Amino acid sequence: MIVFDLKCTHAHVFEAWFGSSADYEDQRARGLLTCPICGDADIAKAVMAPNIPAKGNRAPATPAAAIPDPKALMAALAQAQAKMLEGSQWVGMSFADKARAMHAGEEAAAPIHGQTSLAEAKALIEDGVPVAPLPLPVIPPEQCN
Repeated sequence: MIVFDLKCTHAHVFEAWFGSSADYEDQRARGLLTCPICGDADIAKAVMAPNIPAKGNRAPATPAAAIPDPKALMAALAQAQAKMLEGSQWVGMSFADKARAMHAGEEAAAPIHGQTSLAEAKALIEDGVPVAPLPLPVIPPEQCN
């Protein structure tokens, strides 16, 4: 695994993990990288501080055992998201319409999750509709085995 500091055109800097530099380049070329803060898809590597090893007579600043396992962290995040979505209804591409209807009082408020475009998500937020992106992608129920 390799970690890169990435930056969008709005100067948001964030960290992302990849299997290799080639994985980063592949995902960037296919347009799979977006800023988790604003959703911008124009992503580049940010300037990073070099990892300079300590002198041979010094103990490392962080013992290897203290560094969290990225796979374990992702699994914990996935479990937390799954628990958060319990009782939430998948509404697919109807998300924006349903969220607006609930906000306007045209439908009973209920926990929902689904998909929408970045532009529509921004419009929902600008209109005061309480929405938030999920940290991990969700597999639609019809695609689950």
